[in-house]
Amino acid sequence: MWLGPEEVLVANALWVTERANPFFVLQRRRGHGRGGGLTGLLVGTLDVVLDSSARVAPYRILHQTHDSQVYWTVARGSSRKEITEHWEWLENNLLQTLSIFDNEEDITTFVKGKIHGIIAEENKNLQPQGDEDPGKFKEAELKMRKQFGMPEGEKLVNYYSCSYWKGHVPRQGWLYLTVNHLCFYSFLLGKEVSLVVQWVDVIRLEKNDTVLFPESIRVDTRDHELFFSMFLNIGETFKLMEQLANLAMRQLLDSESFLEDKALPRPARPRRNISALKRDLDARAKNEYYRATFQLPGDEHLDGHTGCTLWTPFSKLHIPGQMFISSNYICFASKEENACHLIIPLREVTIVEKADSSSVLPSPLSISTKSKMTFLFANLKDRDFLVQKISDFLQKTSSKQPGGSSTGRKASGLDSAPEEASEQPVSPTTPWGGRQSSLAQEAPTASQGLLKLFQRNAPVEDLGAKGAETEKEKQWNSHFCEYGRGMCMYRTAKMRELVLKGIPERLRGELWLLFSGAWNEMVTHPGYYAELVEESTGKYTLATEEIERDLHRSMPEHPAFQNELGIAALRRVLTAYAFRNPTIGYCQAMNIVTSVLLLYGSEEEAFWLLVALCERMLPDYYNTRVVGALVDQSIFEELTRDFLPQLSEKMQDLGVIASISLSWFLTIFLSVMPFESAVVIVDCFFYEGVKVVLQVALAILDAKMKQLLDCSDEGEAMTILGRYLDNVVNKQSVSLPIPHLHALLTSGDDPPEEVDIFDLLKVSYEKFSLRADDIEQMRFKQRLKVIQSLEDTAKRSVVRAIPGDIDFSVEELEDLYVVFKAKHLTSQYWGNGQPAAVRRDPSLPYLEQYRIDASQFQELFTSLTPWACGAHTPVLAGRMFRLLDQNRDSLINFKEFVTGISRMYHGDLTDKLKVLYKLHLPPALSPEEAESALEATHYFTEDSREASPLASGLDLFLPWNAQEALQQEEREEAGNEVVQEKRGEEKRTSTPDYRHYLQMWAKEKEVQKETIKDLPKMNQEQFIELCKTLYNVFSEDPMEQDLYHAIATVASLLLHIGEVGKRFSAQPSRKPRDGAPGEDQLLAPDPPQDPAQELPPPAVGDPQAKAGGDTQLGKVPQESQVVGEGCGDEGQASPSQHLSDNETKDDMSMSSYSVVSTGSLQCEDLTDDTVLVGGEVHSPSTTTTRSGGSVDTEWSISFEQILASILTESVLVNFFEKRVDIGLKIKDQRKVERQFSTSSDHEHSGVLG
Repeated sequence: MWLGPEEVLVANALWVTERANPFFVLQRRRGHGRGGGLTGLLVGTLDVVLDSSARVAPYRILHQTHDSQVYWTVARGSSRKEITEHWEWLENNLLQTLSIFDNEEDITTFVKGKIHGIIAEENKNLQPQGDEDPGKFKEAELKMRKQFGMPEGEKLVNYYSCSYWKGHVPRQGWLYLTVNHLCFYSFLLGKEVSLVVQWVDVIRLEKNDTVLFPESIRVDTRDHELFFSMFLNIGETFKLMEQLANLAMRQLLDSESFLEDKALPRPARPRRNISALKRDLDARAKNEYYRATFQLPGDEHLDGHTGCTLWTPFSKLHIPGQMFISSNYICFASKEENACHLIIPLREVTIVEKADSSSVLPSPLSISTKSKMTFLFANLKDRDFLVQKISDFLQKTSSKQPGGSSTGRKASGLDSAPEEASEQPVSPTTPWGGRQSSLAQEAPTASQGLLKLFQRNAPVEDLGAKGAETEKEKQWNSHFCEYGRGMCMYRTAKMRELVLKGIPERLRGELWLLFSGAWNEMVTHPGYYAELVEESTGKYTLATEEIERDLHRSMPEHPAFQNELGIAALRRVLTAYAFRNPTIGYCQAMNIVTSVLLLYGSEEEAFWLLVALCERMLPDYYNTRVVGALVDQSIFEELTRDFLPQLSEKMQDLGVIASISLSWFLTIFLSVMPFESAVVIVDCFFYEGVKVVLQVALAILDAKMKQLLDCSDEGEAMTILGRYLDNVVNKQSVSLPIPHLHALLTSGDDPPEEVDIFDLLKVSYEKFSLRADDIEQMRFKQRLKVIQSLEDTAKRSVVRAIPGDIDFSVEELEDLYVVFKAKHLTSQYWGNGQPAAVRRDPSLPYLEQYRIDASQFQELFTSLTPWACGAHTPVLAGRMFRLLDQNRDSLINFKEFVTGISRMYHGDLTDKLKVLYKLHLPPALSPEEAESALEATHYFTEDSREASPLASGLDLFLPWNAQEALQQEEREEAGNEVVQEKRGEEKRTSTPDYRHYLQMWAKEKEVQKETIKDLPKMNQEQFIELCKTLYNVFSEDPMEQDLYHAIATVASLLLHIGEVGKRFSAQPSRKPRDGAPGEDQLLAPDPPQDPAQELPPPAVGDPQAKAGGDTQLGKVPQESQVVGEGCGDEGQASPSQHLSDNETKDDMSMSSYSVVSTGSLQCEDLTDDTVLVGGEVHSPSTTTTRSGGSVDTEWSISFEQILASILTESVLVNFFEKRVDIGLKIKDQRKVERQFSTSSDHEHSGVLG
């Protein structure tokens, strides 16, 4: 490319001059190209280690003048071809002009101006690309694409200098981290190392610090372990690798592709060598931390954060920490964990003002809220900017509020009498509790917690429990007075202590909403739940069916769900969420959790709590594969190894953890523990997250360690744990005791002792205290393993679903699946908008999740087919795709893919010829490729049904008329089924139905037996296409000439046979008119009674080698008339010499026809009959009309005739029967798809492949 002239003082250092003239010099970098010796090796090594631009552009052109010692770089090239084009342009356009100048300074000035003009002209029409990326970074991205062959769509995120450990030897080079790949390149003293790893293949990523690999990053795939070390900033590198691997796992989960966030504010001064994508990923990480720390909605984006202090009136101290600001919230987190957290929604803010600064309180900022609370921040670095930012956000927030009503909150009646409190809901969302749609109001609705409705008049027998409940309410009331109430309250260690002691029944719903952040989403989406209820009412989906099935299994022992009020409320909440989030829809265990939420809140509150639970607090728990629960189960196993090493091995041997943890985690112990005890765990869960569940689970195992170590099988261990959990009691509960389903497990000799839930919680916090940050780190590590394990399970399931008549081995099928999946993922990487990426649905069966379109199939077909056809291969691939795509959705799944590939590799001669034969009939042969096949095209497109579910993969190659016969029989049997059902009703018996289905299935199996006689005949144009394909298939074979001669002989013979069959098809219409019956007997002494009957082709030259032309579905092209006439006039003329121009447009077709001419028809054998047949083509008596098209049914050839003719040539038989190993082709394709590394050094070629 042309460069703005840059001064070079030493022109020959490390460069070799290849061309020169009086004004310009073309140079090559030492070490590039041929030779170079030791100097070249050293130069190449320096270029890599020092990140020299010469690694990308090893050629350059310098401008020089005779007397000057200064050179100017005017062009740079990555290849000899590119730099030569620039050199020739300079010689042709500038040399003559420069020779006119007398002054060397004028020459240099002219050259500079000309080069700048060329660059300006080239850039004039280019779209301005993101100028956020610095020039140095763009150069590195260009280098990455050139080195690893990446397309423009693959974006570089960042690159780092590091060492890759090959054995015990470090190779210094550069690590490139792109959105979809990890790449490494090194060139040291002639040894080149090049690695490419897809992020979706990574199963382990962690930092190591061992004697062998000090301060290194370990990257594991299914086949290899890679170690990288000697980073300048290993923490930053590892964090970025984690983010990219997480994005890849998310892509496998729900096909979410990485999108650059264009809304991010651009920095005033872009950081050197930092790309916009890197900045975007850093912002994503901060956003995720911000939302998780303060339980904010998923669409909240952090705008910025700054250090400050917060005045805490309860402790009379200024607490240091960080202030976070986003478009809807101001939040504060103290440096000391759990000292103080604060969340101030901007919808609650009334006044923001700057207070007077002093030496004691510099740069103070006061924020007041509608709840009469004032917060004082100080030590703000840029207070004026901060106030302006908050003011801007406040203006936007006020414009969003619907009449201001959404910011109101009715305080709970904590100070009122218990009788008054029982008369109205005590949650903060009372205004919205009654907002139901008119449609929803027709049925009984739960506008407050069901527990209040069903225990209003229930007597409390335990006076001690009632006194404890009253004491708790007083403590919380006192806390609210001192620390505030509602969303803006101070969240401190004291609140945590109160939560661990238990939340009062009257406050539970309110505090769950506040702790989970559900309250924020509810007040900002007024009426949303009512709209969902109205939209989902009366709709039936798979999710609603599953919900109906589980409604009466949701806490059936509780009186609230023993009547229609509770069941209807549960139905509405679950159905509304299924419509809100179709990706999750409904998952078992959601009904149990939702039923508990309904006990303590209105329907709308329970709905938003469910949203917070499924989408933020327990991510991916309730999707179709419960990935989140499996991840936390793996974390639980890891924690068991760390905290309870003696028990861990025993539990693994028994397989207990996998059995118990899913039910514990998915329902937060609600299904395995008495209700009044489990809700205490739910209290702590909403306040501190999933770490509480893990701590309690560890405490349970620890409590029963001795008994579990003595267990002999899984059942005994499950019984021990079940009896323990069933006797975890809450003696402070004021609710009526509810019978627990696990009571069945308590039968035994000695009743187990009761365990107080608060004691269990205390032990869990004292012995197994966990940090939320550590759990997130463990989640990342385990998520890689779990998702890759699920992908392996999917691969095995897909391979098992492949029919047994596919002859590939299990290993070959798995390798093909990897290649097939990689091709699908490639469409997501770089093929935005392609149907394969758009239509992928993870909820589909494994076999349907990965599908490819025609262009992707063409790429795989080209690399895997045993029939290399050169330029004709894409045409053949397109036909194969249309043949396999039975449902006509322009996508094929893996089963259809391997069915087509298998027949090309493992079929016998007949099977392979059958595939080729069908590739030249509709629907494989498109109308554009064979316009004359009108009737055949109509015939095949009439049948677009999918194959029977009992059909095998070979149904794709069944005869089309056999499939039509099968469907006709199914229609007839369907009619008989109705009659039989009616008779069955009359006789009060269902026996005929079973017999009917057995007979129908048996008939389906019988029809599936394939016979070559069922294949439709082929007209002449289709036959010519088949010949073209065969010639292209043979073009790269060692026996090419012998195969050409053999196929020429066979093609001539078949053309002859077709002409003979054409004469017989014309005879019945000629007899009445000509009255010449003797002509029939001249060529066919014993004609068959049925002219449509197909006979096996006899020896060559036998006049009985004919086809039943009246059943032919094609149309004879006009060229066939010329062929007939030509044979009569010129005995040695070849049919191919008279074909139209349209048939010779293909660059391979002329050679095909020229070879056919070497075995031209012996037309003298047909004498006048051939001329007569040619003349009869236009006779109305030989032309039929069907489906609106005029179709000539005379010339035809059958599959049997083609097969018999090919069997006469041993070289053709040998070609189709030879075995081809698909393993090498798969390996080559996987290298192309970057499943393995590529390397120019044979010593390194085994690193990843």
